[in-house]
Amino acid sequence: MSPVKLGLAVWWPAFWSGVPFKLVIALLFLAMGVHPWEMPGIAFLLLLSIPIDIWAMGVSARTVFLERLRLTPPDSLGLTLWWQSTILNAIYLPLAYFIQSGVTGVAQAAAEAIMELGFLKALGVAERIGINLVLWSSVSTVVLIVLVLVWLSLFGRIVRRQAAGAQAATEPYQRLVRSWDLMRVPADQPLMLTVFTATGVFLVFCLWAFMPATTPHPHESYQKEAGKKAPELRPIEALKKTESILAQAESGVEALEAKAEEEAKQKAQEKGKNKGKVPEKASDKAGEKPGEKAAMAQPVAPKTTGR
Repeated sequence: MSPVKLGLAVWWPAFWSGVPFKLVIALLFLAMGVHPWEMPGIAFLLLLSIPIDIWAMGVSARTVFLERLRLTPPDSLGLTLWWQSTILNAIYLPLAYFIQSGVTGVAQAAAEAIMELGFLKALGVAERIGINLVLWSSVSTVVLIVLVLVWLSLFGRIVRRQAAGAQAATEPYQRLVRSWDLMRVPADQPLMLTVFTATGVFLVFCLWAFMPATTPHPHESYQKEAGKKAPELRPIEALKKTESILAQAESGVEALEAKAEEEAKQKAQEKGKNKGKVPEKASDKAGEKPGEKAAMAQPVAPKTTGR
């Protein structure tokens, strides 16, 4: 088996075997208000993940040794693979990060230079964005795949070194399967189920204990301005206020109606007075004598004075 296949056969099941337990730890950190993707949360997560990684890598490596390599796994296989892979990660992962970042930057600059060509400038904005993304992401993806394959090859060589020192399994296949099952499931299954159930109950109580004291506490990046809190709705007070408002409105309507009636009475009285004055004027005009009308109509001659 090649180092890449051997490394993938051990690392991939070990990774997914430890993910559920790490998710439980991450949820507990979130309940306590500690973010597992920032310091110090990520440091505590890595420390608490050490026994999980050792156990998961031991189970996965023993399975590969028995099933595929037909070898008897040595003692403390998981611990040995863990500390050797930790040294590999401490050296290789920073180097791979710098290589990937440098290649991505160069690819993006080259893609920008290619997009400045004359026949590409005539394209639309969406087409230019798509071509630019394909140009630099394809190169970056190929480099990332190569770096991952190199890491798997190095990890596979670590596993192969452990396999070189292991003894060949001379037992028949059925005995190997039996030992494989016993390795994954302990002989005292009720004890295992009791411990597993007790651990789950303990974690649930821890989650309940942490959440009321620390929830809600949004992260600093997601904090928003605190708005005015809406007043609490009290039905009895709301009914009393509604009744008082209706009473005020009713009294206002009654006042408007009374004022309208008074104005109507005043207008009626004024009309009656005006009708009573009109006949008196007519009678005065009818009682005038003809001589008086003529005297009033005759103009008065101006007086002349002699010198």
